[in-house]
Order: sequence, then C-alpha cells, then structure tokens
Amino acid sequence: MMLEYVWLTPLIPLLCFVIIGFFGNKMPEGGGYVAIFGALVAFVVSLVASYEYVTGDLFAISLPFVQEMNWLTIGTYEINFGVYIDSLSCVMMLFASFISLMIFVYSVGYMGHEEKKRRRYYAEVSLFLTGMMGLVISSNYLEMFVFWEIMGLCSYLLIGFWSFKHGEGDAASQNAASAAKKAFIVTRLGDVCFMAGLFILLNEFHSLDYAIVFAQANIAAVDPTALTVATLLIFAGAVGKSAQFPLHDWLPDAMAGPTTVSALIHAATMVKGGVYLVARSFPIFVQNPDVMILVAFIGGFTAIFAASMALNNMNIKRVLAYSTLSQLGYMFLALGAGGYLMAIGMQTGNNDLIALGALGYVAGVFHMINHAFFKALLFLGSGSVIHSAGTEDMRKMGGLGKKMKITSITMLIGSLSIAGFPLLSGFWSKDLVLETALAPAQHGLGAEWTFTALFIMGIVTAFMTAFYMFRMWFMTFRGKEGEATRHAHGESPKTMTVPLIILAVFAVGSGLGILFGLSNAITESLSCTLGYLHIHTHTGMTIAEDIFTNVWTYVSIVLTLLGICLGWLMYCKKSVDPGRFNKNGESRFYRLLTKRYYFPQIYNAISWKLGYGVAKGVDYMDKEVIDGTVNGLSNAVVGTGDSLSAVQTGNLNNYAAWVYTGVIVLVAIVVAVFIVNGGI
Repeated sequence: MMLEYVWLTPLIPLLCFVIIGFFGNKMPEGGGYVAIFGALVAFVVSLVASYEYVTGDLFAISLPFVQEMNWLTIGTYEINFGVYIDSLSCVMMLFASFISLMIFVYSVGYMGHEEKKRRRYYAEVSLFLTGMMGLVISSNYLEMFVFWEIMGLCSYLLIGFWSFKHGEGDAASQNAASAAKKAFIVTRLGDVCFMAGLFILLNEFHSLDYAIVFAQANIAAVDPTALTVATLLIFAGAVGKSAQFPLHDWLPDAMAGPTTVSALIHAATMVKGGVYLVARSFPIFVQNPDVMILVAFIGGFTAIFAASMALNNMNIKRVLAYSTLSQLGYMFLALGAGGYLMAIGMQTGNNDLIALGALGYVAGVFHMINHAFFKALLFLGSGSVIHSAGTEDMRKMGGLGKKMKITSITMLIGSLSIAGFPLLSGFWSKDLVLETALAPAQHGLGAEWTFTALFIMGIVTAFMTAFYMFRMWFMTFRGKEGEATRHAHGESPKTMTVPLIILAVFAVGSGLGILFGLSNAITESLSCTLGYLHIHTHTGMTIAEDIFTNVWTYVSIVLTLLGICLGWLMYCKKSVDPGRFNKNGESRFYRLLTKRYYFPQIYNAISWKLGYGVAKGVDYMDKEVIDGTVNGLSNAVVGTGDSLSAVQTGNLNNYAAWVYTGVIVLVAIVVAVFIVNGGI
C-alpha cells in the first residue's frame, strides 16, 4: 500500500533540499531539475496514496488512515509522530504538490538569470514544500507545529531573497529585507498564540494526537471554557498565517520576493496552512457556536476590507495579494458559517442543520482548492508580464495582449474564474459560500441578521473582485501601449507558458468536481472525526440544481458582469473617467485606500510605543539583572582569589606560622566541643 509510504511526500523534497544545498552550484539550473523531481515524486505519491485511500475500506467506513510511533512520553503525557490521512489530507496533498510542481517548472525560465543564487532559491522552495506536505499529513498538533514553523522560516528566507544585491539597487534590497522581517514577526504573533492553545489542549487531553483530541467522548470530558480558549488561540495562529484582519498587513509587503515565491505562498503553501488548520480543527471548533461566528465575521470583514484596497492599486502583484486576502476571507466565512450551523445542529440533534453545516465546510475547502489553481495561474501570469515588461507598475503597461497572447488569454481565464464567471471553477465554490450564508434565512433557522450581514459582505466582495481583476487585466493587456510595453521582449519561454496553460485548464474545470461527488468526499473527513457516519450534503446534481434555482445566484452573476463591464468602460473604452473618483489625488477615500487605511503607520506606532518599551525593559533585565548577577558572581570569585593570593608570600616561616595557628585553632575547637558535650 502506498499509504504506508505517504511519509515520502515531505521526505523526498527534504532530501532535495539537502542535495541542492550542498551540490546545487555543480548541477544544471542550480539544482532546479532536482527540485522539480522532488515535487513530481511528492505529487505521484500523493496521487497514488489518495486513490488507495478513497477506493479502500477505511474511506468506506469513515475512518482515517493512521500510522504512528511514540515520540515523547512525560508522565501521563504522550506525544506520537506519524501520519493521518483522510479526504481533507488527500485534497491538500494533491493540489499543494501539483501546483508546487508547476511553479518549480516555471521557475526554470523565470529564475534562469540568477546564476549562483539559483541554488539557494531551489533549496529553499524544496524545504518550503517539505513544510507544507509535512503539515498536511501530520497526525498530531505538535508535529503540525514543527512543519508550520518550517514554512514560516522559508517564507522569511524567500520573501527576503532580493535583499542580497538586488539588481534594482539598495532601496529594493532594503524593502525586501524589511518585508521579510515584517512577515516573520507578524506571523510569529499568531504562532505564539497557536503554541499557547496547544499547551491548553495538552493539559486537557494529555495528548495532541488528532485521534484523541477529536474523539467526542474525550471532548465531552474536558473543561468547556478551557477548550474555547484553546480554539480561540489556535484560530489566532490561523489569522497570522493566513493574513486575516488584524494581522493582514504583512502579505502585501511580501510581494518584495520573486513572483514565483508569491505564487507558492498564495496558492500552494503558507497562507493555505491557516485555512487547513481551521478545517482540520473543525471537531473542536464546532463545540462553541460563538467561536464559529467569530471565524465567519473575521473572514467576511477581511474579504470586503482587502478587496477595497485592490480597487486603486497600481502594482500588479499587490492587486493579486489583496485578492488573496479577500479570497481567504471567503474561505473563513464559509468555514465559520458552516461551523455555526453544525454546532447548533449537534446541540439540538438536528441532522438537517448538521448537513447544512457540512455544506459550509465543503464550500470553504472547495474554494481553497479552486483558489489554488486560479491564483497560481494569475501570479505566474503576472510573473510572465514582469519578466517581459520589466516593471510591476500597470500604468506603464497597456496593449501587452498583442505581444503576449498566451499570457493574456490564460490570465483572462484566471480573472474570469476568480470573478465567479458562470461555469468556471470560481463560480461553483463562490456560490456555495454565498449559499451557506443564505441558509438560515432560507430555512428559518434563526440568527438571520448575522448571516444576512455575512451574505452582504460576500456578495459586495464578489462585485468588487470582478471590477478590480478586470481593471488589472484591461490596464495590462488592452488599450494604448505604455512605456514598458514598447520595450517588452514578447512572450515568455515555454517553461513559463506551458504551466500557465495547464493551470488555465484547471481554472476552468476544477469546479466541475462538485458535480461528481467531491462534496461527499470532502465531508467524509468530518465523518472520520465527529463520529456521525456518512454526513452527506447533497449529490452533485442536487447542489447544481440548488445553485441555479436560487434567485441570488443570478444577482451574483449580474453583479459580476457589472463589475467586468465597469472595468471595461473605465480602463478599456475610457468612456468613464476613473479620475473623477480621485479628484487629482485629493479624494480622502482614494488616499485612504492608497495608504492601506493607515495600518502600516498604526503598526509602526504600536511597535515604537509598545514594542520599543518592552524591548528596553528586556534589555534592562538582560544587562542589569542577568548580566549583573553573572558578573557579580564572577567578580566575587576573582576578588576572593585576589585576597587569598596575598597569603601566598613564598616565605616558609610565614607558612609555618599559619600551620601552627591552624593547629591551635583546631585543638581549641575540639576541646570546646568536648566540654560542651559534658567532658569526661
């Protein structure tokens, strides 16, 4: 059984990391082909193992494949090390390894000019893939946390890749270094919360194994308050890693790294880790409906908040970065709304509510899968544009569609998909998210105002997404040729365009999986952990029927088309002047969006006021207390030694006098003790 060898999926890229690190400079493309081979093996193993699991007996009876060995035992606390495979693990393994493979192939063309730096790049991306694959197959939270931190380290190294003598000068180098530090520090805030949550879980369950923590009998035996605090802390970890409000501001700055790294972070690894964490932790999250409402509102607010900042941004990569923030918010919205419905259903014994909650879970995971394909396509497409035009500023582009037909068409497909154009992949999962938000009002389940607010945030975000994506596409590929377009060298090499074509196929067709049983396959991961055997949503055709018989689906389609049309009128036909919304740079709202709602300044102020004060306090403790204690002890020893050294005169008469004096003192002590104890 290949399932027994699924641990190879992180191990092979790890070996590639070691080989490239030592011998990359002596290999073709700086070890790029070794990295591609590692990703290919990881994908093939994932594919075969997933097929074995889905067609095997364990999947049929809603049980995960678990293989563990003892790692740590401390008293009654036991930590194991192993693999945990269910349908959620399978879909994550497949898209993470496949998209990483496409990015690595693309990198051969994109990073070809880097010469000796390629060794470092391919070693780090291989380790990045190791972190993601290890996180997905981990059988317990501590093991997951180890791989979680590996990804955090790799993101720091890769975002700051240009900090070493970048071709654009010192300013670009400093920007990359600052962005890397910002990403590392901000995500650490979430990681510390995540770790604190794990301590609480360990204290309550005496284990961090999924099989033990997710068991409903064990959950019922622990303190509900402690479990709620633990889930909130774990969610804080997801907020940091997936860049949700208020820890969102590091992700746009992370665009300072190579575009291939951006694609890897946004599509295949890193930010998807937070969504996976919430999806994996669903059995403990659904114990408290208030926690799930918080998850949903954080996601919904981030979706509309981030989308607004993409409306006027002129940097092609930053537009896509804000798009990622927004789409991740969609995923959390679906998971939170679905989790709330499931929590109420479990409390009241209502199987219909449990099924509706499972549909929300499916919507979140399904959107994560579809987003991986079209976001990888869009980022790699933007890399192709930058590679040709030599700039990220869309104001200097325009008319590139004539010189870059493949890039233009594939990015058009990606833009249509993320906008939710009918029948493309993004359409199916986006509408499932909106269906989840509509469920209480449609079924009279209560909390209608809460879910109505979520639905409004979701559907307004859909309109904004269509507008800013086609604003980007029209500014880049249509209209009058800009300065950068006139000097562009044309279409990118096949190593870059072939991955674009392959990803475009998935951006069109991956959503059709919902029609062929993907929803039930995803919900089996809940059946494995919640103890409700075979939680079924609806069949694929029933879901499609629900979507196309819902009037709000057509409202969403109309808003999508309006967003596309508005983008065309403003940036292609030029019949609507976008400058009227700017008023020559004097519009307060325009400046507010440009300044990112002043969050960078707020973070800097907090850092100086709070962080600097804490740092000074720590510095004082280090210098005055810790160093003072150590230095005081050493000075005491040295002083005592100096004092005793004065006794060493070298004069035998002095030494004899000291010996004589010592003998007298010892005799006196013995006599005194003898008398005190009664004498003879």
